[in-house]
Amino acid sequence: MDATNEHALKIAEFLLSIKAVELNPQHPFTWASGLKSPIYCDNRKTLSYPDIRSSLREHFSGQIRAKYPDAEVIAGVATGGIALGALVAQELNLPFVYVRSEAKKHGLNNQVEGHLLPGQQVVVIEDLISTGKSSLNAVNALRQSGAEVKGMLAIFTYGFEKAAENFRLAKCEISTLTHLDALLNQAAKSGYIREAQKEILLNWKSSPEAWSEQFQSNSIQENQ
Repeated sequence: MDATNEHALKIAEFLLSIKAVELNPQHPFTWASGLKSPIYCDNRKTLSYPDIRSSLREHFSGQIRAKYPDAEVIAGVATGGIALGALVAQELNLPFVYVRSEAKKHGLNNQVEGHLLPGQQVVVIEDLISTGKSSLNAVNALRQSGAEVKGMLAIFTYGFEKAAENFRLAKCEISTLTHLDALLNQAAKSGYIREAQKEILLNWKSSPEAWSEQFQSNSIQENQ
């Protein structure tokens, strides 16, 4: 992750200010996987705020110009990366495609939607990186379509080692505008959370499955 500390903190401040990221260690959220998590991220909220939306577009566009000057196509990952990816493609005057979570079961059975030629160099836009599984599913679909994926850019990552390993194995470069550590530092600085809560969240990051199991076990004991 190559966001500078200053920029990472600023983006984290944006996300906290509009509650795109919410922190609640005492009353954790339930993810689709069933895991209990003290943090919930919904970066689609950024689209409702023109100033923040524009800032994200400019940050992504600047990174692509610097890191991937030969990019020929921008791809958005459904659903969170579609709107922002289209904005970035418009800023760079490049074609845009998007990638479904799976191929359609009717019509042309497409997973990649839009005009994409074999061999074209693609940069992928995503909103959130957790384990990286769904994001890399999109990368694989683009590669199967014949594209050369240069890298992926995302707004936020939880910073799980599992995700880093998944991207290494897939040989896909990943960069994010901000990350959990920056967000926790900004949240503590602004008084959104206390230092004790920050430690809880850092413990969760190191082992989210174990944290979830421990929380549910404690809840059961308290209710007995």
